[in-house]
Amino acid sequence: MALTLYVDTARWRAHHKHVQEQFPGLVPVCKGNGYGFGHERLAEEATRLGSDILAVGTTYEAARIKDWFGGDLLVLTPYRRGEEPVPLPDRVIRSVSSIDGVYGLVGARVVIEVMSSMKRHGVSEQELPQLHAAIENVRLEGFAIHLPLDRTDGSDAVEEVIGWMDRLRAARLPLHTMFVSHLKADELARLQQQFPQTRFRARIGTRLWLGDHEATQYRGAVLDVTRVAKGDRFGYRQQKVASDGFLVVVAGGTSHGVGLEAPKALHGVMPRAKGVARAGLATVNRNLSPFVWGGKQRWFAEPPHMQVSILFVPSDAPEPTVGDELVAHLRHTTTQFDRIVDR
Repeated sequence: MALTLYVDTARWRAHHKHVQEQFPGLVPVCKGNGYGFGHERLAEEATRLGSDILAVGTTYEAARIKDWFGGDLLVLTPYRRGEEPVPLPDRVIRSVSSIDGVYGLVGARVVIEVMSSMKRHGVSEQELPQLHAAIENVRLEGFAIHLPLDRTDGSDAVEEVIGWMDRLRAARLPLHTMFVSHLKADELARLQQQFPQTRFRARIGTRLWLGDHEATQYRGAVLDVTRVAKGDRFGYRQQKVASDGFLVVVAGGTSHGVGLEAPKALHGVMPRAKGVARAGLATVNRNLSPFVWGGKQRWFAEPPHMQVSILFVPSDAPEPTVGDELVAHLRHTTTQFDRIVDR
């Protein structure tokens, strides 16, 4: 009995091909938990796509994935002097976001990140004159710019990239390759048309692997069902049941990522109101689970355990049976499955 990730493999791969056609020179991204699929599986899918390069998050991920992917590996986390050395093959390319970082990677293959409106990390415009000397002792694979997802100020992503292209050109720096993130297909085409001598390569993870929501589904298997009456005590904390119904033990707990949620940026009155409502319910131990039964998301009976969750299903809903599977609305990037099933 397991928390299972079901994949409509043909549909999933058809989406990959569609994205690849939209973004010539696509650089697939495999980082974190492999977007819920695992590093080994995404390395296999990147190979199937014919990718010559795969982007990973850290040097530690590169060290693991190098045995599963035969092409170049681009490490997205910028190099810093003093970091723990990790043995890596020559086909690994390091991202650098500072002049000092470039000087610290003599002989290495590097991509230099420029500072975007994200303001996360990158070389500034004022530092560009210093790059001439710095890049003499590295193998420059190109420049990169990581753009924000939302532009609430009405600014244009293409114009931001063009601005940096103009700065780099004015500084007489090589512009054979520019790695970009969070551009639409038509935006990438506009840039390629305006700068035909530069190869633009889009680094894409979420849109590639998770863009077709109907291609994947998590389900947790029912392990036990216990009928309870109003007032019965249950669980670790011996709380009382609020009404007649069923306690349903389902595969999927905190070790899988169930009940764990990354903070969200809320925009608008309605999302904020829902957030306030959820917080209020949580103070009285009412927490909605990601599991669906009888067409509704069901409440946690108590906080999820390490490998299972206990749900409360009221008596007016169909009675689950051991072996049934409940669809679970889980975030791929924070979920670890027990098994993956291709359909």
